[in-house]
Amino acid sequence: MVRAARPRLRQVETPAPKAHTSNRRGRRSRQEILDAAARVMSVRGYAGTSMSTLVKETGLPKSAFYHHFESKAGLLSAVMAQGAQGFFDAMRDAHRDPPEGGTPRERMRWYLLRTGEVIENREEFLRLLLVLVMSHEAAEAPEALRTVRTVRDEGRTYMRHMIRSAFAGAGGAAADAVADALAPFGMAGFDGAFVSFQSADGIPIARFMTELADGLVSLGEALLPGR
Repeated sequence: MVRAARPRLRQVETPAPKAHTSNRRGRRSRQEILDAAARVMSVRGYAGTSMSTLVKETGLPKSAFYHHFESKAGLLSAVMAQGAQGFFDAMRDAHRDPPEGGTPRERMRWYLLRTGEVIENREEFLRLLLVLVMSHEAAEAPEALRTVRTVRDEGRTYMRHMIRSAFAGAGGAAADAVADALAPFGMAGFDGAFVSFQSADGIPIARFMTELADGLVSLGEALLPGR
């Protein structure tokens, strides 16, 4: 008796889980929306950025926007949160391993020149931040405004840290006093330097940062006890 040959089983390829593919595609489309919104809002402002403009920029349907974000205000809040995290992560990376020696002027220049490099790479976020600060046009997006206030507060704290580090050689109490006195002025100088840099008058950001560092140190030295 001849036995019938067993049919050979074909190896069926298991398709990738649809949920995983869908999640990955969803994350990609969400990031595309955030990137486009940051780019357009930094030029047109919040009020001047329509959903139809963002649809045209991304090529994604309007339904994709409302799938990821409840509203235009929610989109702005997410843009600001992402921008703030990226900015301060970049600041921390730029200021790793600060110099231990040197004069206050040398140390202050070290910090601010590296800050200038961050500014050049984070223009969109800083532009939008200043637009929101000056225009108050995002009143309908309270979460975004809270992020603006948080960034400004954290920026002053960071400026205070840089000034204090520059004057650390004068002693803890003296460095604290100088940093407390000059941190608001340092922030104002930072804002002015960024606005001047955006005017495209050909002056490099490094020059503004160097001059700001020299000005802060001159004022700080005048505030030191016995000067």
